[in-house]
Amino acid sequence: MSEADPETGPRADESLSRLHARLDASRRGSVDRVLSLLEAVLSVGRELELAQVLRRIVEEATALVDAEYGALGVIGDDGGLAEFIPVGVSDEQRAAIGAPVGHGLLGEVIRHPTPLRLPELSAHAASGGFPPHHPQMHSFLGVPIRVKGQIFGNLYLTEKRGAAEFDAEDESVLLTLAVAAGIAIENSRLYEESCRRQRWLAANSEVTNSLLSGCPRAEVMALILNRVCANVSADLGMIAVPVEGTSKLRIVLAGGDEGERHHGAFVPMRRGYLGTAFTRTGACESSDIESDPRSREDNGRWSGFGPAVAVPIGSGGVVHGVLLLTRRRGKTGFSREETEPLEAFARQASLTMELAERRKDAERTAVLEDRDRIARDLHDLAIQRLFATGMTLQSAQRFVTHPQGEQRISRAVDDLDKTIKIIRSTIFGLRAHETVGEASPGLRSRIAQAVEAATTLLGFPPALRIEGLVETRVPALLADHVEAVLVETLSNAARYAQAQSVDVHLRVTPDRLTLTVTDDGAGIPEDAGYSGLNNLDERARAAGGILEIRTPENGGTAVTWSVPLTPEGSAGPSE
Repeated sequence: MSEADPETGPRADESLSRLHARLDASRRGSVDRVLSLLEAVLSVGRELELAQVLRRIVEEATALVDAEYGALGVIGDDGGLAEFIPVGVSDEQRAAIGAPVGHGLLGEVIRHPTPLRLPELSAHAASGGFPPHHPQMHSFLGVPIRVKGQIFGNLYLTEKRGAAEFDAEDESVLLTLAVAAGIAIENSRLYEESCRRQRWLAANSEVTNSLLSGCPRAEVMALILNRVCANVSADLGMIAVPVEGTSKLRIVLAGGDEGERHHGAFVPMRRGYLGTAFTRTGACESSDIESDPRSREDNGRWSGFGPAVAVPIGSGGVVHGVLLLTRRRGKTGFSREETEPLEAFARQASLTMELAERRKDAERTAVLEDRDRIARDLHDLAIQRLFATGMTLQSAQRFVTHPQGEQRISRAVDDLDKTIKIIRSTIFGLRAHETVGEASPGLRSRIAQAVEAATTLLGFPPALRIEGLVETRVPALLADHVEAVLVETLSNAARYAQAQSVDVHLRVTPDRLTLTVTDDGAGIPEDAGYSGLNNLDERARAAGGILEIRTPENGGTAVTWSVPLTPEGSAGPSE
C-alpha cells in the first residue's frame, strides 16, 4: 500500500481539484442566474405602458431560460387568446402564420393553468401540429401568469439552446419571473386606469365648458365624437339622432375611416345595429359588426370593420341619440374598462346638453320678456306722445296762414305718421321674433343662420331672398335636406369659387321647393372632390327632385336644387 501512495496521491489531488473547480463554476453559475433573475424582475417593473411591459416580460423570460422562441398569450373574456406577443419570430413569419386562437397545446395551458414542461411538444396528446410557415419546435415550457389571483395569461418558451429540454431550474426561474410579471402588469393596469380616468375627466370638462360657454350644439357634438374616438382608439365613430315625425335615425356626424360615406345617411330606428342600440338602455357590443345578426339589413355599411360598441345618448330614460364606435377587422375588441367610462361620459354629456338647453331657454325667455317690455314702453310712451304731437300740429295748422309754413307742418305730420308705423312694425317684430318653435327653429331662421355663418368663410355676407310659405309648406325632413344643401353649396363657393358675391334664393310654391345658389367666381375645379356634390344629388333623388349645376352667361356657377312638395317627395329615403 505504501508503495502505491506516491502514484495514487497526485491522481486523487487532481480529481479533487477538478471537483472544486466544478463546484466553484456551479456556484458562480447559480449566482449569475440569480443576478440575471433579479435584473429581469427589475427590468419588467420599470415600464408603465402595458404593451411595453408585456413585450419586456417575454424578452426577459426568453433570455433567462435560454430559449430560442418565446411568447405571452393574454386570455380574453371568452377563454381564448385575446392577444399574442411572440419573440424570435419575424414580422413576415408572424403574418404568414396568422394569429393563434388558443387551441392545441396553447389551449392546454389555458385550460390547466399549471407549469407544463415537455421534451417533445409534438408527443403531447393536445398537440395539433404546426400551421404552415411555422418553425419547427421540440422542447416546451409553459407557465401561467396570475394578476391578483386571477389568470391573466401564459408564458410559452420553446427550443432550449444547448440542451435537449428545459430543466426544473428553468421552470423555477420562470415561475419566479411570472410572479414579478403579475405585479408589473397590475401596476401597469393601475397606471393606465389612472391615465384613462384623467383623459375622460379632461374630455368631460372640455365638453361642459363648451356647452356652458354657448358653443353651437353641432360644434359640441363634434367635440364629443373626437374625444371619445381618441380615448378608446376607435377607427370610426358616429352619432345618429331620430328624425322628428319619422321612424328613422339620421347620422348627423361621422368621423374617422370612411366617415364621409356615412355622414347624413338615414337608417331605421328599430332595425339594424344602430336602431337596436337606440332602443337599448345600455351598451350594445359586438366582436364583429359586419357579421353580427343585428346588422343583417345594413351589413354592407360595416364592411371591413370588426369590434364595435354603441351607447345611447340620454339621461333619465329619455334617449336623444346613439353613439357608435368601431375598429377595423382584426383589432382587439372594446374592453369593459373602455365601455364603462364611455357609458358614463355619454350620460354626462347628455345631461350637460340638457342643462345648456335649459339655460338657453331661460336666456331666451329673459330676452323675450325684455323685448315685450320695450315694445310695451314704445307703445305706451313713444307712440302716444308722437300721436299727441301729430294731433297738436294738425290742430295748429289752421292757425298758420303762410303757405310754406302750412306745407312744412303737413310734412311733419306725415313724417310722424311714418315714424309711428315704423315703431309699430318694430313692436310687432319684437313680439313675434322667435316666439314660435323656439325648441326647433323654423326653416327661414335656419337658412338665415347658415348664410350668416358662411359670411366668415366668404369674407362678405351673401344676398338672401326667401319667397313663399317656407314655415308651413316645407316638412321637417325636407327642411333638414335644404339646410344641408345650402351649407354644402356655400362651403364650395368659399373653397373653390373665389367669388366676390353670392346670391341665395329659396322659393316655395304650392307644389315645389327650389333652392338656387349663384356666385360670380371661377367655378368648381376639375381636381376638387365631388363627394359633396354627389351627396347633394343623392338628397335630391331621394326626395324625388333634381340637382342642376350650370354656368350663367356672366360667368360663375349656379347650383339649383329642386324637389316636389308632395308626400312622396318629402318623405325622405325609404326604409
